[in-house]
Amino acid sequence: MTSRRLLPSLLLILLGALFFGVPSASADSSHARIIRLSLVSGDVRFATETHGDPLTNSKANWDAAQLNLPIRQGYVLATDNGRAEVEFENGTLAFLKENTVLEFYDLSLKDGALITRLVLRQGSASFHVNPVSGDYFSVTGGDFTVEAGSRATLRLDNFDDGSTVENLSGRIAVLHQDETTRLEKGQSLSMKAGDASSVSIGRVPGQDEFDRWVSGQIDTVSTANAATMQYTSSPYYAAGFGSLYSYGSWSNCGGYGFGWRPFGVGYGWSPFTNGQWILDPTFGWTWDSFDPWGWAPYHYGGWLFDSGCGGWFYSPPIGYGFYPGAGVPIRRFPPRVHPPRPVYHPVTAVFVRNKGNLGFVPMHPLDARAKLL
Repeated sequence: MTSRRLLPSLLLILLGALFFGVPSASADSSHARIIRLSLVSGDVRFATETHGDPLTNSKANWDAAQLNLPIRQGYVLATDNGRAEVEFENGTLAFLKENTVLEFYDLSLKDGALITRLVLRQGSASFHVNPVSGDYFSVTGGDFTVEAGSRATLRLDNFDDGSTVENLSGRIAVLHQDETTRLEKGQSLSMKAGDASSVSIGRVPGQDEFDRWVSGQIDTVSTANAATMQYTSSPYYAAGFGSLYSYGSWSNCGGYGFGWRPFGVGYGWSPFTNGQWILDPTFGWTWDSFDPWGWAPYHYGGWLFDSGCGGWFYSPPIGYGFYPGAGVPIRRFPPRVHPPRPVYHPVTAVFVRNKGNLGFVPMHPLDARAKLL
């Protein structure tokens, strides 16, 4: 891919017969959610339509899960000899241990709040919950459901003989039949499968290797996010921004404000060079990047080209950084009023046609088709 001298801020990629048409997003896309598979280690697979318990559905189709896989409601993640991390829009993180199956039963929106209901079908998983006001989070394992209404970190183990939840920080509520048990930091609750009378409350045992791995991942993500947010001029969390700190650098691009470029790329580098296209039934053609940093730049914000900044660079979404050409932070929000969440785009590009060929142009942060940013 090469930049065009007369239009340096545009990059045209002709796709020929790859697409026979560009399906528009469904009418309900504004109410749909997509979250990110942010880490894949070893054998991790996913299924999109399991129709009931994925462990007993012989017709479920399992495919290898790639880093930055967009996960929607109804997806199921399964690890064999591998581990996975999932990043939600508000900073909540889910960690799957080996031999674990997690179902994303409900990923919806209610008056702008994130509604998240997960089902741990088998294995061990930890959750670092970070809800914004109005968000709802729960995970069901075995015969009980765990709810977290404020920041908390918990581990859930679910096996054939029973389930255990450990509250590592914050406060959580455990719902079983018609009863609700509240657990403080350091408390655990266990229940034998099919035996409601077997509820036992105790203390959280010492950390094992999986717990230490999860703790390290949480610290890494938190540090990276804090370092990145100083360049985005917003207190609001945005998925994937932490990866920008780990895999690239920010620089002051003059009137454009701060721009980001991945480590190790030269002047001739172009975005959209390492990934694949996925046809999503709700959002249409979606760019799935193979780069570990390739979530935020390809789903939020836009791209600019400037020789003084080294070539192509990423600009955060409107409301999160700088108006190109102004060089000053944008949007002043009254105290205690948060800016809106960034709007997810299947690709930070605009599809165009040229002499019968279909291509796309990286989306300028102020592009007319990106007004919802």
